[in-house]
Amino acid sequence: MNISKRLATILFSLLLVAVAGCASTSKSEGTGEYVDDAVITSKVKAEIFNEPSLKSREINVETFKGIAQLSGFVSSQADINKAVEVARSVKGVKSVKNDMRIK
Repeated sequence: MNISKRLATILFSLLLVAVAGCASTSKSEGTGEYVDDAVITSKVKAEIFNEPSLKSREINVETFKGIAQLSGFVSSQADINKAVEVARSVKGVKSVKNDMRIK
């Protein structure tokens, strides 16, 4: 019985270390957050692609902890405003950082 308690303690300790290793910090994402951000990025890209007034290949999207960052060169301020509006409408986006420029 003593051996099984030690084995259980060791396994529990290893599990605890593994879970702590997947946790996020202020500068890095946990595993779950990374997957969530990848899904948000895909959804934002899809919505921009589906918007006929926007040229999706001109707009780059990256997401970190729910904050979508849009960058690239677009034709007008109206395109910037529309892209930001579309990104904000996607479920899971906490805020949008706009780094797009008019060419």
